[in-house]
Amino acid sequence: MEVELRNFMILWLIVLLSLCYCYAIGKKISKGIKRILFVLPVIVLFVYLPLNLYSVHLSFFTSFIVSFIGNLKLLLFAFGEGPLSSDPSMSLAVFLAVASLPIQLRKNPPLNGQNKDHPSPENPKNSSTILKCAIKGTLLAILIYINTNYWEYIHPKMLLCFVSLHSYLLLEMTLTVISALAGALFGLELEPTFSELHLSTSLQNFWGRRWNLVATNILHLSVYQPAKKMFTRVLGCQWATSYAVVATFLVSGLFHELMFYHSMRMKPTGELTLCYFLLQGISVAVEIELKKMFKRWRFPRSISLLLTFGFLMVTTAWLLFPPIKKAYVSVLDEYEAILAFFTNAMLCFGFV
Repeated sequence: MEVELRNFMILWLIVLLSLCYCYAIGKKISKGIKRILFVLPVIVLFVYLPLNLYSVHLSFFTSFIVSFIGNLKLLLFAFGEGPLSSDPSMSLAVFLAVASLPIQLRKNPPLNGQNKDHPSPENPKNSSTILKCAIKGTLLAILIYINTNYWEYIHPKMLLCFVSLHSYLLLEMTLTVISALAGALFGLELEPTFSELHLSTSLQNFWGRRWNLVATNILHLSVYQPAKKMFTRVLGCQWATSYAVVATFLVSGLFHELMFYHSMRMKPTGELTLCYFLLQGISVAVEIELKKMFKRWRFPRSISLLLTFGFLMVTTAWLLFPPIKKAYVSVLDEYEAILAFFTNAMLCFGFV
């Protein structure tokens, strides 16, 4: 564990130094092909770096943050687009934060209308958010304990629910904590990372406005918008949106294959790319076309919720759960190693 943590720190030092280089390139080289030639070596490096880690958690989140989100941000930056190009006067510290963290700057931050001498009253939403995070954190800890100690006794269908909930809570809690720390340290107004998944009334609503909004936003800018422009020229306006949606899900699937390879060293099988994400993309595209055809007619909200989550649960159990289950034993072993590491550290420092 000590060696892995040292490798993790070295890796992130390389990431920050590489981003300092990109910041300097942005000041000297004009956007376009010339800038992308200078940024391309960093993009290739960011794909390679997670292979230096063997921890499932560290390599997965590093792959997500650096190889997926970070590389798409740099690709947009090379063409003068995206969050890294939103403010020409952006400081190096803010550039590093936005480029290296899974955060999304708020486009139109709310105006308080008050200064430091007259601070705004406490927002009740903040207290609600803290309470929700505390509840989710407690639930995550309980799930980790149950899955670690009673894995072999859990019914397969119940295990599916536990693993799915564990994966979601771990992702949301990690991104929420990173976002909160970044906002506090750099004084940034940031968009939420997730948005009330249980209120999803359609697949389009779930994937586009509620699930992992950092990834959704960067894919919208880097894949969906260019793809829609291209398909509009080739196919016309009628089908451009649907084809762009499918293309976006396909790219997302490719990145998820990469993240699974980085974290679990699993040979890509196409289950994620060609099956799960492509199926989700086609389903969202069909949903969009049906909404165009039946503009005024909608299912009642309760039925929409059931259909949405029913489809997501069935497709996840069918296509996404099998590759996750193969590696989940390694995840549980890692929790035991982490617990042993911190126990030994506390013994060394006399806390126990």
